[in-house]
Amino acid sequence: QVQFVESGGGSVQPGGALRLSCTNSRNLRLKLNNMAWYRQAPGKQRELVASIRSGRTEYRDFVRGRFTISINSARDTVYLQMNNLRPEDTGLYFCNGPSASYSWGQGTQVTVSS
Repeated sequence: QVQFVESGGGSVQPGGALRLSCTNSRNLRLKLNNMAWYRQAPGKQRELVASIRSGRTEYRDFVRGRFTISINSARDTVYLQMNNLRPEDTGLYFCNGPSASYSWGQGTQVTVSS
C-alpha cells in the first residue's frame, strides 16, 4: 500500500522560497518514477501544480519558471523547489501520482504572507 508523507512547508514572505519533500512511508522499496505535486487553497478544489514522468517535467502556467519538481537518485523522495513565492501560492500541498491514483497524505501547509 502506498502512503505518502509530505514535509517542508512553512510561512514565508512574498519572494521567499521553500523546498517540499515527499516520501512513501509504507513501502521504502517502492521506487518513484512518475509523480506529481498538487495544492489546495482555502475554499478551492485541489489542483495539479507540476508532474514528472520518466524524467520529463511539466508545470502549470501559474508556477512555470518558479517551481521545480524532481526525484532524487535513490528514487525514494520527490521534491518541489518553490522560488519567488506569491500570496496566491498559499495552500496545502500534496504529492501523488500524475493520475492521483494513490491515497492522499496529510499534505504540508504553505503560507505566503507579508
